[in-house]
Amino acid sequence: MNTVTKKQISLKELCAQSIKLLGELITIPSYSGEEKAVADHLEAFLNLRGLSTIRKYNNLWCYNRFFDPDKPLILLNSHHDTVRPNDQYRNDPFQPVIQDGKLYGLGSNDAGGPLVSLIATFLYFYEEHDLPFNLCLALTAEEETSGTYGIKCILQDLMPVSFAIVGEPTGMQMAVAERGSMVLDCVCTGRPGHAAREEGDNAIYKALKDINWFAGYHFPVDQGQPEAVKLTVTGIHAGIQHNIVPGECSFVVDVRFDHNYTQKEILTVIDNHTFCDITVRPNVLHPSDIAVTHPLVKAGVQSGRKTYLSPTSSDMGWLQVPAVKMGPGESSRSHTADEYILLQEIESGISIYIQVLSSLSPYLESQ
Repeated sequence: MNTVTKKQISLKELCAQSIKLLGELITIPSYSGEEKAVADHLEAFLNLRGLSTIRKYNNLWCYNRFFDPDKPLILLNSHHDTVRPNDQYRNDPFQPVIQDGKLYGLGSNDAGGPLVSLIATFLYFYEEHDLPFNLCLALTAEEETSGTYGIKCILQDLMPVSFAIVGEPTGMQMAVAERGSMVLDCVCTGRPGHAAREEGDNAIYKALKDINWFAGYHFPVDQGQPEAVKLTVTGIHAGIQHNIVPGECSFVVDVRFDHNYTQKEILTVIDNHTFCDITVRPNVLHPSDIAVTHPLVKAGVQSGRKTYLSPTSSDMGWLQVPAVKMGPGESSRSHTADEYILLQEIESGISIYIQVLSSLSPYLESQ
């Protein structure tokens, strides 16, 4: 007869528990800035299992039971807020549905799967006496909007963190570097007039010239290197009536950038090539990276993880410590209609998280 160890049974139970929890979270709307109900649910979930949680706004965190201040502290972080569902959803975004091994629902992939998998990983290690490290589980808000009341408002409240795993859908590969993110509000000003006469100065036509520049410009980089700065116009607004030449046209530009260009350098180039007035939204995320020789990266590679540069941004950009971004699910599914995650991805995600952390000890000792 086959025998199963207690930890193997526990791992299976954690997987089932994680899938159930994710289904519950999907039913609770948790748009950025409106996460109270989902934070309440997560807090109750953890407290019911005997964990003492700390809360600030809609951010929750807790530490392993046998915390040792002489050991390094690893932050396990993911977010519980979501974007709003787009109008192409065919399914009810708040109704969890399991079909063909997929769990459908808003936030299932970004970042519900990574969130519940990190919770399970933390619970797996929570009671261990002799861990070579400490763990801090942080479930945070406002990631999708880089909000003021997200992870950055609790960083000074946490015990000193040595390094971190940020849970986002990466196919359980390790993002060892991440682009920065900056949002620009641009305004072109013309002069209103009657559309039937040769009057006014059409602000839309002026804006189109700048928009075309944003669409076609490429920041110089060395041959063979990836694009350093990506400029994408993501919104436009103008006009108040069909027969009035618009006197103002506003548009939004999403900017993603790596370490090749600073924020100031990017804005200088834009100012030199456009005519619009530009306002930079607060909470600019700067590029981040971790050394490939870091113990966490070594443990990940030893566990079969591949490393890559992520084109997207996350709460990893707010951390002031080495971090990797890694989690079950696929980034390409994020913010799409009828979002889903594979049940198998959650199961393997928990197993891989545990494997990576379990193999850390020799790399920590060699530092």
